[in-house]
Amino acid sequence: MNTTWWRRLWAQDAFVYGLRVFVALAGAMALCWHLDRLPLVAPVFLGTIASAIAETDDNWRGRLRALLVTLLSFGVAAASVEVLFDRPWAFVGGLTLATFGLTLLGAVGERYRAIAQATMILAIYTALSVEPDALRAQPHWRGAFWQVPTLLLAGAAWYGLLSVAWCALFPHQPVRQNLVRLYEALGDYLRLKASLFEPVRGVDVERRRLALAQYNGRVVAALNATKESIFSRLGRRATLAPTGRMLQHLNLYFIAQDVHERASSSHYHYNAWADVFFHSDVLYRAQRVLALQGAACTGLAEALGNHLPLAHDGAAPRALDDLRGAIDHLAAQAQPAWARPLRSLRALARNLATLDAQLAAAATPGAGGLHADFSLFDRTPRSLADAWARVRAQLRLSSPLLRHAVRLSLALAAGYGVMQLSDPHHGYWIVMTTLFVCQQSYGATLAKVSQRVAGTVAGLVAGWAVMRLFPGAAVQALFIVAAGVLFFATRTARYLVATAAITLLVLLSFNQISGDAYTLIVPRMVDTLVGSAIAVSAVFLILPDWQGRRLHEVAAQALAANGAYLREIMSQYGSGKDDDLDYRLARRNAHNADSALSAALSQLFKEPGFVRRHAAAGMRLLVLSHTLLSYLSALGAHRSRVETGGLVGEAAELAAARLEALAASLRRRSANAVDAGDGAAQSLAARLEQAGDDDAAAPDDEQRLVLAQLALVCRQLPALGDVVAALLRGEGEYMAEVSK
Repeated sequence: MNTTWWRRLWAQDAFVYGLRVFVALAGAMALCWHLDRLPLVAPVFLGTIASAIAETDDNWRGRLRALLVTLLSFGVAAASVEVLFDRPWAFVGGLTLATFGLTLLGAVGERYRAIAQATMILAIYTALSVEPDALRAQPHWRGAFWQVPTLLLAGAAWYGLLSVAWCALFPHQPVRQNLVRLYEALGDYLRLKASLFEPVRGVDVERRRLALAQYNGRVVAALNATKESIFSRLGRRATLAPTGRMLQHLNLYFIAQDVHERASSSHYHYNAWADVFFHSDVLYRAQRVLALQGAACTGLAEALGNHLPLAHDGAAPRALDDLRGAIDHLAAQAQPAWARPLRSLRALARNLATLDAQLAAAATPGAGGLHADFSLFDRTPRSLADAWARVRAQLRLSSPLLRHAVRLSLALAAGYGVMQLSDPHHGYWIVMTTLFVCQQSYGATLAKVSQRVAGTVAGLVAGWAVMRLFPGAAVQALFIVAAGVLFFATRTARYLVATAAITLLVLLSFNQISGDAYTLIVPRMVDTLVGSAIAVSAVFLILPDWQGRRLHEVAAQALAANGAYLREIMSQYGSGKDDDLDYRLARRNAHNADSALSAALSQLFKEPGFVRRHAAAGMRLLVLSHTLLSYLSALGAHRSRVETGGLVGEAAELAAARLEALAASLRRRSANAVDAGDGAAQSLAARLEQAGDDDAAAPDDEQRLVLAQLALVCRQLPALGDVVAALLRGEGEYMAEVSK
């Protein structure tokens, strides 16, 4: 029982992260207590926190290199603050330029984005630590220029070394945790997909497809996180296939990719199935198979997280047999009107059978074997020139990152100006609040602001209560450590709780220095409100990055990625199935673009009404684009070598070219070529369907499936053209057309 309890805890990412932070904070607190230097706790803790914020998933060598870069950046930032602290004009100039440059550094990659953000945070922490005169008055430290930077760097180095050692001792733990999240997301996705197989007439399939498209973003994010975690341990110089535990993890990742493609596939119109087979239980049986496979994914995630043997029961295979039996029973009735939907149902059954075999392989280590091409796409910069090229690519006014860099720099400068006018010696929480809550999008900033204000109030009230009830320094030290652990355990999932925890930590830490932190409570609340107001004003007034005005670009990316995915699929039908890097990259780019479109629309609905003119057309575009992607996924899932010339080649080329043309129209903001080709697509779809009915034109199931899926793709093109025209010509015109 105790072992099971510990395994469940050890499987939780938040627990492991919190445990590491607890060791770091408790160790620092114990040392300061032993040396009788409790006032030094605040800067040491703040350095530890900044170092933990800079941490990204990597192997121990990569994390050690990142730590050296982090300490160098921290040292420069802390020393600069010390030099400029008493020179307001120079300080605000340095703060503005540093914020702009460090924000743009995020274009290089996730590691550098985290280091840049942590460096800005440490600069504010340095000012906060220099702020209390009590620290400068400590014996043996009076007048020392390097006292605060040294303490901050000591805390940062201590956590960094602990992180490196932890990564060396448990190198596979983050990969396993990412795989757990991935299979949990796949399980939820499969259960959501099962809701489409509701054999009831009049079901709002569009709404369910929209929910599926929005949830697909979570699966894509989990796939990307797992891929990066695995790649960081394999390294770009790996030339041999991995072995041991990494081999198992890579197999599980590739299986998850294939499961995702098969789960996102669509073989027919769901409402048409419901109409044709209304008096049959065949769709219920398909729904049950998907639900059982979703449960199997969840079971795999639990087994991985708890370090238990993976298991795959026989419920889904039995349900698959029942589904095949129901299809055979319908086929025996020889109804001509059922021919096409029955062929699609058989393709669905084959797809679900292969999906179930993949889940069985995931539950059997070593089964299935590794892909012939086990390489992963390297997104990290290969040289300084490559890194600079990425930054230089952002130096255009249309770049969201550049706009955010300008916005954040000016917001921090404004915060510093307000601080100088109101409280030049103790108002750095204004700047810190602005730094934390000013996000790249308006909606994300509003969400952060509300949680930041509520969390700050909760933290200040908790701090007041702790100082009143437990005036002893020893007990407060325990609360400080607990608050630090709670902050890191909740900072990504529950920002309100994390804000309350960090507010409590800072308040109690400075109480260790001055012994009277009550006077900080009201000013800190006011500073938080002022900093939040500055952040909201900045995202609204300074180069606002409204998603409604970027929707054309995001939509164009989604359509172009679908076109590239279709071309890669058809090349595999010509040469034979091969899950090589080019194919997997095209598939991932299509899903990433679909996820980006979904995220942009989610942010759009949080923005003011005057920038939401394209909201209805945007949501319709998301549904159509995701439906198209599901038809392409079915083509990809059933890859085999078939004849790709003639009608098949003509249809694939027309569809890919049409998607590329629509994407180009969106990028140019030109509606001139939007209507071209819709008639040809409809005509070609009819010819594909007729060819699928002709035994001479489609002698086997594989050829019929290609014809059927391409017909579905072609049927989708006119509707996509209409929505693209709406985005280009105006929302009012689109709504008038829909209402007819």
